[in-house]
Amino acid sequence: QVQLVESGGGLVQAGGSLRLSCAASERILRINTMGWYRQAPGKQRELVASMTTGGNINYAGAVEGRFTISRDNAKNTLYLQMNSLQPEDTAVYYCNIDAVFFAFGRYIGWGQGTQVTVSS
Repeated sequence: QVQLVESGGGLVQAGGSLRLSCAASERILRINTMGWYRQAPGKQRELVASMTTGGNINYAGAVEGRFTISRDNAKNTLYLQMNSLQPEDTAVYYCNIDAVFFAFGRYIGWGQGTQVTVSS
């Protein structure tokens, strides 16, 4: 079973930065798509950023220019660099991956979520 373990969340003041990580427990052969989502209290989960195997990257308008999605193939890890954080960025952040793993074949799943709180 593949596990996606997130880390990097926390409490930060407005204007600060955080980098979220999402480490896969198994070796990735190919990423089809990967993405970061967030869910604020009382709101639906929304897409923050996504990347396809072809290198297409999309950002939600609210984070464009402030957040950067990336990956480290050697570490089987996804990242979300978040700069100029604002209180409205407060949410639980989830990674999502659709990938082919050497040992398990294709897997689509979610990380456990990590809390990001931005104080004003």
